Amino acid sequence: MSIRKALKTFLNPPESVPEDDACILFESPEDLDESIRTRDKLMVLFYASWCPFSRAFLSTYMAHAASGDPCYARIVVDEGDPVVEKYQIEVFPTVLFFEKGRLVHRLDGGYHRGLTQGQLEDFARRCAVK
Repeated sequence: MSIRKALKTFLNPPESVPEDDACILFESPEDLDESIRTRDKLMVLFYASWCPFSRAFLSTYMAHAASGDPCYARIVVDEGDPVVEKYQIEVFPTVLFFEKGRLVHRLDGGYHRGLTQGQLEDFARRCAVK
């Protein structure tokens, strides 16, 4: 994604996400931890509200979640957040896949590039999530 497109997305944010979306929004690290412990499969988007690449990727992730397995979630984080340290998130956005309480796959965004729909689709196939 070009810087121009990312800035345009940042300045013109996507419409708000509906309340009944297919993607769980975790309000706290405790909610995240509980879901990781209790779900067989969980794919989690870690993103920052201030990051243009996160904002641009959010709609792609939400659309993918709506058409797939009911194991998609997201959490808004920031640099210095304990969750960022715990999961070694160095770039926003990053997607982590947990299976039976363990981190088994990760998809880190590229610096100044973020993530693409194709990368997410390939990642979901590797995780055996549709």
